[in-house]
Amino acid sequence: MRADRVFAYGAAAGLLGDLILGDPRRGHPVAAFGRAAGAVERVLWRDHRGYGALHTAVCVGGAVSLAAVAASAVRRSRAASVALTAAATWAVVGGTTLGHEARAVGRALEAGDVEGARARLPHLCGRDPQALDADGIARAVVESVAENTSDAVVGALVWGAVGGVPGLVGFRAVNTLDAMVGHRSPKYLRYGWASARLDDVAGWPGARVTAVLAVVAGSDPRGAVRAWRADAGKHPSPNAGPVETSFAGALGVRLGGTLSYGGRIEHRPVLNGEGRAVRVGDIERAVRLSRRVGWLALGVSAAGALLRGRVAGRPAQRWGGLS
Repeated sequence: MRADRVFAYGAAAGLLGDLILGDPRRGHPVAAFGRAAGAVERVLWRDHRGYGALHTAVCVGGAVSLAAVAASAVRRSRAASVALTAAATWAVVGGTTLGHEARAVGRALEAGDVEGARARLPHLCGRDPQALDADGIARAVVESVAENTSDAVVGALVWGAVGGVPGLVGFRAVNTLDAMVGHRSPKYLRYGWASARLDDVAGWPGARVTAVLAVVAGSDPRGAVRAWRADAGKHPSPNAGPVETSFAGALGVRLGGTLSYGGRIEHRPVLNGEGRAVRVGDIERAVRLSRRVGWLALGVSAAGALLRGRVAGRPAQRWGGLS
């Protein structure tokens, strides 16, 4: 079986596994990677970009190498190759858990339990929950669902279509490392620079695919395109900008504004100023949009892999009778 078909079948099985099973509660491979990366950090940490770049190379390179070895070991078996791709896809995507956590916050808000919603919000994002009222929490959840649709689902599928199991694993390693050391804090401003920049590069294609699919899957395609074109460049993140603006336009809501991270206040531009303020009910709408985008991304990624396989398998063309 060709590698493109292995990815198509394996990714579909893995995404279905995520839908049915969600993330494992114990022994998650991503958590194991995080522990290994933490151990490497304890050895290498210096307030220096070079050591941070070495940390990134060791962690991401190690993960990709292990994935490549595993893929090579099962290459002669069609069933084993599909099973490995399915397992890798299930391990690196997190759409079901994303929806579960978002809905848990939404249920707390609907019941008037703002404190319960604040306690649950850190499962989704790193904002200071005590600084948010009910409307602020709902907006944070919708923004997190949008951004994590790209980071936890679409980006992985895009890189899987390009690089198979190593692509899937490599993208998740980059994204996880950025979450660990890529944020702007005094400790990681220099050490995490390489991880943050690599995450920007790795996340670029998935973010644009996510934005396009949000336009297609949303209830207001024109509004999504309009918000994307007008406001994406205002966001401080080159990848979160297209994703959040397209979701905002597709849902008809207004995102952005003042937020707090680790006691630090940020005043971000408003995204989709034509939209209304986020309501609690928009959390469920965002989760459903995220789910549609994820399944569309599977189709697009599988089609891209199959097309790439056909092009690569064509015999060389002859020009003017000369070979």
